[in-house]
Amino acid sequence: MTVARRPEHPGTPAAFTAVEEAAVVALAQAGDAAAFEFLVLAYRGRIHRLALRMLGDAGEAEDVVQETLAAGWRALPLLETPGAFGGWLYRTAANKSRDVLRRRSSHPVEAVDAADLGIALIGPGQPETDPHRTAETAAELLDLAVALRALPEDLRSCWLLRELHEQSYREIGSALHISPHAVRGRLARAREKLAEAMVAWR
Repeated sequence: MTVARRPEHPGTPAAFTAVEEAAVVALAQAGDAAAFEFLVLAYRGRIHRLALRMLGDAGEAEDVVQETLAAGWRALPLLETPGAFGGWLYRTAANKSRDVLRRRSSHPVEAVDAADLGIALIGPGQPETDPHRTAETAAELLDLAVALRALPEDLRSCWLLRELHEQSYREIGSALHISPHAVRGRLARAREKLAEAMVAWR
């Protein structure tokens, strides 16, 4: 059997081509522990950065990395397309980070889903094919969702009605029993607080 040549510098996913990655994944699927270790070395750093950006806690980020890699090992036999392994890891890490954020919440607020934010603020568009960019976009939207949950209820309601439901100032004022002028003031404060919370993405 011909064994796929492993790249000399496996520190990052960019160090090997998609064809090489698929070959290494196929070896790992066949039970080659060294091949899976190569994948761990290639993806660990990027997954950790994604989780750390989403969670802001190094310990929780490392837990997400460990859980994601363990899940990756278990899922290998079920992976039909070896070249999709990297994207699967990113999605799994993002989902596990999101679970941590949900468990953190100590008080119920109006649900703000990152997927809804993406459709509302970015639009449906074309599916993103770059798993790295997809993960970064998901992380940014999750951060925005968290920032929205942290807003006072009156500011959050104004922002949601304006940005997600596209209501006019008059319609928002009618719904919240405040004047259009008050709506403008609340929106300005909400946008200011969100801009401060999202400064890392600017």
